[in-house]
Amino acid sequence: MIDPNADSLAVVPIFVNAGTALLPALVAGLTSVLAVLFKPKELVRACQRRPLTAGISGLVAVAGIVLVIVLMSGRPASARAMKASAPVRPVTDWAKYAVDALEREKAGLPLIMGAGKSAAVPDHAIGFRFDSGRCGCDGGPAPIKLAPLWKYDEEDAWFLSSPLVRGDRVYAAYAVKDVASVSGALFCLDAVTGKQIWKAEKIDDEQLKAFFSSPAVTKDGKYVVIGQGLHDDKDSDLLCYEANSGNPQGKLHWRVKTPLHIESSPAISGDMVVAGVGAIEDAAHKAVGNPGFVLAVRISDGKELWRCQVNDPESSPAIGEDGTVYIGSGFNGNAVVAIRSQTDDELSEKKLSRILWRTESPYPVTGAITLVGDLVLVGAGNSDYVVTNPHPAGLVLALDARTGKEKWRADMGDAVLGAIAARDGKLICPVRSGEVIALNQADGAILWRQRVSDKSPALAGPALAGNYVYAVSKDGFLAVLDLKDGTVIEKHQLNDQSKPAEMGLSLSSPLIAGGRLYVGSETGGLRCFVGGKVGQ
Repeated sequence: MIDPNADSLAVVPIFVNAGTALLPALVAGLTSVLAVLFKPKELVRACQRRPLTAGISGLVAVAGIVLVIVLMSGRPASARAMKASAPVRPVTDWAKYAVDALEREKAGLPLIMGAGKSAAVPDHAIGFRFDSGRCGCDGGPAPIKLAPLWKYDEEDAWFLSSPLVRGDRVYAAYAVKDVASVSGALFCLDAVTGKQIWKAEKIDDEQLKAFFSSPAVTKDGKYVVIGQGLHDDKDSDLLCYEANSGNPQGKLHWRVKTPLHIESSPAISGDMVVAGVGAIEDAAHKAVGNPGFVLAVRISDGKELWRCQVNDPESSPAIGEDGTVYIGSGFNGNAVVAIRSQTDDELSEKKLSRILWRTESPYPVTGAITLVGDLVLVGAGNSDYVVTNPHPAGLVLALDARTGKEKWRADMGDAVLGAIAARDGKLICPVRSGEVIALNQADGAILWRQRVSDKSPALAGPALAGNYVYAVSKDGFLAVLDLKDGTVIEKHQLNDQSKPAEMGLSLSSPLIAGGRLYVGSETGGLRCFVGGKVGQ
C-alpha cells in the first residue's frame, strides 16, 4: 500500500538421434578456434589480449573435439534407447557461453560459469514469488559471493514491483514520479544480458499508471498479467500482454477496467486470473467510496468471470489445487477469506455462496497468502508500508485451508507485510521492525531472528534457495543469511550511491532463477547478480 506523496515514504539431451545433424555445425563452430590453436603466434596474441576468453575458447575446443569423436564412434541401438529414456537434464550451450563470455569481458562483468544459462521453464503458471510457497526460487542453484551481472534502469524509476523470470526472459514493472503525476511501465528483458525486448508505457495515448503489483505468466508462457495503480489511484486496470511479443512497445491482449487500483499481485489457475482490487482510504484508513473486491477474469479473452466483495483486498491471492482462492482483507476488513472460484451459475445451481469461509484477524491482513499443504499462512499488522503505528503490533497466522480454523499464531511484535517463504518445515518472515524471523511451520515457534540493516524495516518477501535466505531492507541492502541460524554471510547495497534513497522504497522482493538473483530498488534500478560460488 503505497502513497507516493507521503513524506516518508527441457532441454533434450543432444546425443539422442542427433549425431549426423550436429556434426556439420560442430565442425563449423570449431574451425575458427582450431585455426588459432594451430597458429602459435595468433595463440600468443590472443592470450595476451584476453587470457580468460582464450582459456575458455580452448576448453570449448577440447570439449567439442571429444564430442565429435563420441558422435562419430556411434552407439549401439540399445545404448541410444537407454539414453532416450533417461531423465532430461540441462545441457550447457558452450557456443552461447563463449559468446556471452566475450560480451561480459568487454563490459567488465564477471566471467562466471553458469552465468549464460537460461532458467528452467516450469510446467505451471508462475506468479508472485514463483509459486504459492513464496520462496522466490525456481528450484535451481543458490548463488553466493554475489557479483553484479547487469543493471536495467530508467531515470527516476522506482522498482516497487518484484521481477518474474521464465526461461530466458524476465518481466518486471516500475513507477516514475514527476512534478504532475506518477506513471509506470511494464517491460520484458533478456534474462542473461539484461537487453530490453519490449516495453509498454502507453495504451493508445494513455500513459500507464505506476506499478506495485508484480507480474504473473500463464503456464504456456503466452501471456503476462499484472495490476496497475498505487494506493491513491482510481480507474486502474488489470492488464494482460502477450509475453513473447515482437512489438518493441509490447502488445496488449486485453484490459479490464476497475474503479479503484490493483496493488495485489495476480494468481493464475488454468484460464483464470484472480487479483484483489483495493480500497482508496483517507488518513484514518477509512474507505472512500467502494471498499474493494476480488476480481476473476478469463485469460483467453478477458471476460470477467465474477466479483466478490471483500474489504480492501490488497493482499496477493493464492489458488489451491481445488480452485479455492485465498486472500487477505486489509484495513476495515481484518480477515483471511476463502472464495469459491466456480461461476455464478454453478454456485447458484448448488446453492453455495461465493465465500467458503472467513477468519477474523486482530490486525489488517495485507501480506501475500502462502499455501503449504493444508495450511494457509499469512502475516498481519497495524502498520503499512509507509505509516508506522505508534504502538506497532503484528503476527503470523496459520489456518486450516479447508475450514479456516486457526492452527496457531506467532506474535512478531510488528507488522509482517512481505510474503512469507515456506519450505521444509521452516517459515521465513520479514518483519517491519527490521528483523527476519524463522518459524517452525508445525507450531510457530521462533527458530532464529536476524536484522538485515540495523532497524530499517524488512518489507519485501525474502527468497529461500538451498541453505540460504536472501532478504532486503527498506533502506536498500540485500543480505544473504544462513538458513540454519540466520548468520549474515554477505551484504550488498542495491541503491545507486549517487542518488540518495530518501523515501525508503526498496520493497521489491528478490527472485532466484537459473542460478542468478534479480531484485529491484528505489534508486538502483533492476539488478541481476551471479554467484562467484554456488551454494548447497
